[in-house]
Amino acid sequence: MTSVKWIKITTDMFDDEKIKIIQVMPEGDALLVIWIKLIILAGKTNDGGYIYISNNIPYTDEMLSVIMNKPLNIIQLAMNTFIKLGMIESDENGIYLVNFEKHQSLDKLEKMKEQNRLRVAKFRAKQKEKLLINDSNENVMLQVMESNAIDKNRIDKNKNRIDYKEEIIKEESKPVKHKLGTYKNVLLTDEELQSLKRDYDNCDELIKYLDEYIEMKGYKAKSHYLCIKKWVVKAVKQNCKKTDIDWNSEDE
Repeated sequence: MTSVKWIKITTDMFDDEKIKIIQVMPEGDALLVIWIKLIILAGKTNDGGYIYISNNIPYTDEMLSVIMNKPLNIIQLAMNTFIKLGMIESDENGIYLVNFEKHQSLDKLEKMKEQNRLRVAKFRAKQKEKLLINDSNENVMLQVMESNAIDKNRIDKNKNRIDYKEEIIKEESKPVKHKLGTYKNVLLTDEELQSLKRDYDNCDELIKYLDEYIEMKGYKAKSHYLCIKKWVVKAVKQNCKKTDIDWNSEDE
């Protein structure tokens, strides 16, 4: 994913309560520098606030210590502080800034994505139109060939070419992802939804959990299907166990 060349730093940044708390802490100035560098790293990654070297290699504290030229204990103090203040979170994809959208003009980025999507759709439509025109011309040729008693095997060959082109058009089309949940935050294809229903009896509960989590936290992920399988199932189980414990304690 292409990195962005700029991030937004507002003039009232140091009026934020969390920033004020960090300033009065030991090593507060160093922590603020680390915070700004994290924002810059998120801009370079350009994946909704995530920070990682590549899709399969998230940053460790030791890596951040090297690239930020800060002692490891200061990096660990900073990361623990940011987590406690709700400024960062982490999952299997890596560390991500909770409110990274404040530091980017997301409306402009979305507009660019939409323009690219329309450009690709327009190109595919033209390609499909060309194929259909060619197919129409080939049909005319087939009729002429039939009227002139051309060999049937040659007609079958042209028909096979038309079928092959139709298969190419079908392969280019991607499965549609449907918006699920009360807040419509969960995106799943029909195949992914059916797979979850086969694997989990509480599929609707898993979708509801992820939908509400995204609504509250602004969580972003490339595949909601993998999110549900990798950690939502576990989170729901842990939540159920906690609920059982609370219920039993009230009975006692």
